[in-house]
Amino acid sequence: MIYQEIQEKIKKIAKSKNAVILAHNYQRPEIQDIADFVGDSLHLSRCASKTDADIILFCGVSFMAETAKILAPSKKVLLPRYEAGCPMAMMITKSELQKLKDNHPDAVVVAYVNTTAEIKAMADVCCTSSNALKVVKGIKERKIIFVPDKNLADYCKRRTPEKEFIIYDGYCYVHNQITYKQLKNTKDKYPAARVLAHPECPFEALQLADEILSTEKMVEYVEKSEYNEFIIATEPGIIHRLKKNAPSKKFITVENCQICKTMKMTTIEDVYNAIVEEKYEITLEPDIIKKACSSLDKMLKYI
Repeated sequence: MIYQEIQEKIKKIAKSKNAVILAHNYQRPEIQDIADFVGDSLHLSRCASKTDADIILFCGVSFMAETAKILAPSKKVLLPRYEAGCPMAMMITKSELQKLKDNHPDAVVVAYVNTTAEIKAMADVCCTSSNALKVVKGIKERKIIFVPDKNLADYCKRRTPEKEFIIYDGYCYVHNQITYKQLKNTKDKYPAARVLAHPECPFEALQLADEILSTEKMVEYVEKSEYNEFIIATEPGIIHRLKKNAPSKKFITVENCQICKTMKMTTIEDVYNAIVEEKYEITLEPDIIKKACSSLDKMLKYI
């Protein structure tokens, strides 16, 4: 294995420092392979909240590492690649959210976990793609401000017609570019394959899905499914994990599907440097941690 030597060094150093390595499903394969936990935002958030490690090395993007710091404020949280951010998280600012809150004072603010710590601190409750619908259904109030992902908001809105949604115009560029045509072309080439689509995809594309699932739910579905061929309508990084968990099954990416460039910024060398030098540490203001923790704690009730 080309990365075996550096992988072994990382794991040895991490153990000596009582560090836990978390990796998102979209990370590079060689990074997923050394992680103590691999998963989606909800799964990794729960891992961060429960760990007894002294250091959390979060292989993902900045909002994920911030979430870990919010849920485990006494831990040292490291992000191996400082500039690895989430374009969707940067689409909503404090001033824009405040304007929505001022215009709709009777609305409950639901912030997708793909947001900065400051936005989480302004929200009433957070959600992930795994539990967004549960969160929305659990809110007693009728009016909901949903930020920043318009596609996930639309997915929830169509399933809760009793609610009134104020939807922010943000999106994940990877999922938003999965069009009906692309998915239809892929489906035509593999007619026997089941289509598993992420709810961040546009509504038109979701119409072709056999199942609409978060990445973690995709893993669970594939393991239990009697089907052997799947079209995976999400960032292709998840396919490494799917193949490891179900090696006898076939997985197909959507025609011309993009990768998440910021997820792929982090290299195995970055992870090594991060654990050796203990960089880059996530720091947040205590007030932000306190307020954001409240919205995240509410989210974790919906599992």
